[in-house]
This record gives sequence, structure tokens and C-alpha cells, in this order.
Amino acid sequence: MLKNIAILTSGNDCPGLNAAIRAVVRTTRHEGVHIWGVRNGFKGLINDQIDELDTRSVGDIIQRGGTVLGTARCPEFMDEAKRRVGLENLQKRGIEGLIVIGGSGSLAGAMELGRMGMNVVGVPGTIENDVWGTDYTIGSDTAANTVVDAINKLRDTACAHRRIILIEVMGKTSGWLAMTTGIAGGAEYVLVPEAKYNLDSMCAEIRSAYEAGKRYSIIVVSEGAASAVDLGRQVGEKTGIDTRVTVLGHIQRGGSPTVQDRINASLLAEKAVLGLISGKTGIMYGLDTGTVVEVQLEDAAANTKTLDPEFIRLSKVLA
Repeated sequence: MLKNIAILTSGNDCPGLNAAIRAVVRTTRHEGVHIWGVRNGFKGLINDQIDELDTRSVGDIIQRGGTVLGTARCPEFMDEAKRRVGLENLQKRGIEGLIVIGGSGSLAGAMELGRMGMNVVGVPGTIENDVWGTDYTIGSDTAANTVVDAINKLRDTACAHRRIILIEVMGKTSGWLAMTTGIAGGAEYVLVPEAKYNLDSMCAEIRSAYEAGKRYSIIVVSEGAASAVDLGRQVGEKTGIDTRVTVLGHIQRGGSPTVQDRINASLLAEKAVLGLISGKTGIMYGLDTGTVVEVQLEDAAANTKTLDPEFIRLSKVLA
């Protein structure tokens, strides 16, 4: 059994990372295993920013957003020489295994480190819920609730002024966040990268609905589908209706994690520790209909998760 492991959070931050870090540290201490924290993701691994953690290190963090370990983008980690430096920084401390929490790019970095001889396991963490092989990623539930809260508030002012409001949410290649929040928030239209839309038809439908007495329209736009700012200008011109745009931006990444994100992050983190110290490597721990599953890191990093077509169909039915 491995007795000395480390953890890092990589890529974009998301709510629930601290719950996962806490669960990793407490599980290792429960199992009699030493745990180290790598500061600032793979960049910190290269720069030798590695400290031993204990239960006091993770006190009073489960309710906090962000990550107490810090995170960063580190494209240079794809350079084998840089990875070798990071590997040596782990090995000189006797660290035998590493838990990496992040999105597809971070899991790809973990996979490459594993190919160099380090025992590695991954946990998916991204608000866009776009990691292949898992129904859920840490942070996605909190972000979705943040967006729905914004939709609820923007609907009030839209109704008061008979406006069209476009809300841009994150998701460059995946429309999961836009689609789920659009359905949950009662949006009239949801625009995602995975589905084509006809702007002229949409504007004609909106104009007709207003003529029939409709007081407002909400359009949720995934950033990968279009720029809501540009689209809002076109919608206003084509409909002749007062149109406003809200780009939610990084508010979607922050905030205290929901119960679901705290529980799932803790569950996946505990399974990651138990798997790693028992000798498993090259594995990502995810959820499939509520059950923890093991997915090959290579598959998680190489494959693209598709948006459920049922969501796309449902959004059109309920529009």
C-alpha cells in the first residue's frame, strides 16, 4: 500500500474543490498515509511548491469556493522536460502517487505523468460538466444554481420593461451549463455549440409572441454558440424590441458550493485516495447515475462528452 501521496488542483477553479481537498486529507490521515499539497497546479509542481498537509490544513474550508491549494494553467507541462522536473520534485520527497483534480486538460497532464512512472488518479472538476465518462463534475451544480438565480432575477426586470434579455454563460465547446440552466430557468431559447439555430426564425417568433401580448423573453447563450453582445444587437434590430445583454462571466466559478457539490466532491475524493493507495493508477473516478465508477484516464482525456440530445429536444418543447 502506498504511504506517501500528493494532491493538486489544476486548470480553472470551481466550487467544491475545497471539499475534495478536505476529503483527501482526512481520508489519508484516517488510513495512516502522508499527504502533500502541490500549490498552484502543475505550475507549482514544476516550481517545487509542495507542502505536507494535516487535518488543520483543511479546517474551515468545506464551505468555501475556490481552492486553498491554488490553481493555474500550465501549457508548459506538456513539455516532457518540464514534466520530468515535476516528477523529480515528487520523488525527492518519497511521494509515490498523485491525485489530480481538474478538467480534461488537467486529466491529460496527469495521464502523461503516469506514463513517466508516477501512480496517478484523477477526479473531474469543471463547471461545464464536459468530462467524458462521468455524469457529474465537481462545481457544475453550484454553477448551474448561480446561473438559474441570475435568470430568475433578470426575468423580473425583463417582465417589468417588456424586454428581451440575453444571458451569456460559460461553455466554449460544451452547452451543458447553458442547456440545463435554460431548461431549469424557463428560457424561451437556449443556444449551444451542439445545435444550429436560425436567428431570423427566432426573431420572427419573438416578435409574433410580443404582438400577442407576451411581456418578456429570456435567451440563454453558451459562449461557444455566439457572443451574446453581438447577438443581442442583432436581435434588437430584427425585432424592434428593447433588448439587453448580461454576460455572467466569472461569477459562475465562485461562491459557496451546494450540498450536491460538497457531497459528491467528498465521495469522489475518498474513492480516489482509497484507489490510489491500494495501487490503482491511470484511473479517473466519476459518477454514473449516482454510482462511483472507474474510467481510464486515457479515455477521459481523449474522448469528447456529447450533450444529451434529450435536453435539446426538451428545451424546444418547453420553449
